[in-house]
Amino acid sequence: MNDIETLDSLVEKYRCLKREIGKVVVGQDAAVDSLLVSIFTGGHCLLVGVPGLAKTLMVNTLSRALGLQFSRIQFTPDLMPSDILGSEILDENRRFQFVKGPVFANIVLADEINRTPPKTQAALLEAMQEKCVTVSGKTYKLSAPFFVLATQNPIEQEGTYPLPEAQLDRFMFNVNLDYPTFEEEMEIVKTTTIDRNDEVQVVLTADEIMHYQTVIRKMPVPDNVVEFAVRLVSSTRVATAEEGSITKRYISWGAGPRASQYLIMGARTHAAFQGKYSPDIEDVKAVAKEVLRHRIVRNYYAEAEDVTTDSIIEQLININ
Repeated sequence: MNDIETLDSLVEKYRCLKREIGKVVVGQDAAVDSLLVSIFTGGHCLLVGVPGLAKTLMVNTLSRALGLQFSRIQFTPDLMPSDILGSEILDENRRFQFVKGPVFANIVLADEINRTPPKTQAALLEAMQEKCVTVSGKTYKLSAPFFVLATQNPIEQEGTYPLPEAQLDRFMFNVNLDYPTFEEEMEIVKTTTIDRNDEVQVVLTADEIMHYQTVIRKMPVPDNVVEFAVRLVSSTRVATAEEGSITKRYISWGAGPRASQYLIMGARTHAAFQGKYSPDIEDVKAVAKEVLRHRIVRNYYAEAEDVTTDSIIEQLININ
């Protein structure tokens, strides 16, 4: 199968995945789309939403449909790095043996990641960036493909530890989950208050996912699309912004080069899902909010005037 045929088959696989996930998760189409884009791009994803919006269920269902090994870590204030990575224990032969932690899976759900101190949060950094972990001076490679899908509650901030900017930057997407519509909530109540067992079928294997990722990375990107992505990211930086611009007024810190990379990578996958063989500017715009949302730090004036990060991104997109 050549690259064009592979991309054509991806469209059908994408529809099958949506159909299988839809058996269990009602609504949240935009969030599911963002999750799938991050998976096929090879990036990590941060899901932000109030309790009860099916964040954990969504990730669990996605891992079943993809035929991947799933691991869930409940982050708490007393969680230690060894609880995530694993530790060395003394066996019956008085030799140290490494016992793998829950991070050794294909999809790791870091539930309420901001509930644990920075020392434990940082234990995931090497895994997210290098796809390996180091314990007692020894490095262990993680299974491929590897994704961290973390959840965060935006309203309950007492006793939490906000993620440092360096770790936030490792997440490709920041996905906001909103309340379901009235019709969706009606469907949720009807389907979850009866005895029902919807079997999720496996649509893809780990090897197939990695093959699709390789083909997507080969997709050609026109120069004008790259220029638009880089210009959009550059427009978030205060140092290079024009006086009187929205950036100077509302932003204290802008996005780095990793944002430009993720815009292009995400645009490729978004285009592939739509049956295109090359991304255009509309594909960049489609993933812009998820890529930039957690990489822009608003200043005092934005908070005082209740100007949201999303509205700032929208205005920057329109300007560029």
